[in-house]
Amino acid sequence: MSANRRTPLYARHTELKARIVPFGGWDMPVQYAGIAPEHKAVRAAAGIFDVSHMARVSFGGPGALGLLEHVFTNSVATMKDGQVRYGLVCNDAGGILDDILVYRWPYGFAAVVNAGNREKILAWLEAHRAGRDVQIQDQTFDTTMIAVQGPKSVELVAGMFADDVTTLKYYFATPTRYKDKPCVVSRTGYTGEDGFEVIVPNDLGAVLWDDFLARGAVPCGLGARDTLRLEAAMPLYGHELNETTNPISAGLGWAVKLDKGEFVGRGALKNADPAKPVRVGIELDSKRAAREGCAVFAAGGEQVGTVTSGSLAPHLDKSIAMGYVNPAVANVGGALEVDLRGTRVPATVVPLPFYARRKSAK
Repeated sequence: MSANRRTPLYARHTELKARIVPFGGWDMPVQYAGIAPEHKAVRAAAGIFDVSHMARVSFGGPGALGLLEHVFTNSVATMKDGQVRYGLVCNDAGGILDDILVYRWPYGFAAVVNAGNREKILAWLEAHRAGRDVQIQDQTFDTTMIAVQGPKSVELVAGMFADDVTTLKYYFATPTRYKDKPCVVSRTGYTGEDGFEVIVPNDLGAVLWDDFLARGAVPCGLGARDTLRLEAAMPLYGHELNETTNPISAGLGWAVKLDKGEFVGRGALKNADPAKPVRVGIELDSKRAAREGCAVFAAGGEQVGTVTSGSLAPHLDKSIAMGYVNPAVANVGGALEVDLRGTRVPATVVPLPFYARRKSAK
């Protein structure tokens, strides 16, 4: 018996003969038909992901706004009701404890936290709530969360819920009902495509999953989720982000509002060292994949950085990577070399993201 947790959809994954791997303390599907076909299904049509391993936390009480403004790098006070905002939780030194999504409701707030950081972030919130009238509720184990992603996701969710969620703006969410029970639908995701993330009570998790499958969505695992987010240049905690990396060098300065007032890590971020390695996109002159930890060199010269994520991108059909390099060699178009098992392969610094979907006219 695995020591890891299992989501309410675990039986569905085994029925579909998914390959299960440990991830963030959970047994999760890494692939069903295969990473490449699942990746391409999301880029061309619609795929669904079990993201129930992500932690879901709600905040109530008059002190909730103050707590979130104190621990979150982005602005919470300026959010509209129903808005979702990306940002970081940092330590005093500006190192990243996690990247999270905050939701603002008329009656309180919620956050989605990375699976492996759930206990750390809950303890951090607890430590910083002192003197504030705020209730924090961990709802991770009471709810199921499913993401549907891809250009056909909008037509796929049409008519599924009590409210028309197809009219939601990007990075907005709404409480609604599914099968006459309360749920939350947000127009968010982690693939670079349009799509939705749905939170339902556990007893409706498998029902919603089956409903999506019946409407033509392709089940996708963590493998395709990883290659999709890499093409979209979305950083992953434990790879591009960690407690020794700051948001500025990670290219996430847009999610840090230094002028909003005091928050944990603000002083360190205000004085961030401009000489620290920065996150860049790298395209390799090879069909071999770079992996985390591969050394990056200046062309014909010394080591200037390290790969944090890499793959042969299924949609782009190119070997791409993200990594941290010295600012002196971070300019787009610059020549690099990546060490692939002892062989230096020519590479180029390229703009991020590697892939950006065509926005439909509204």
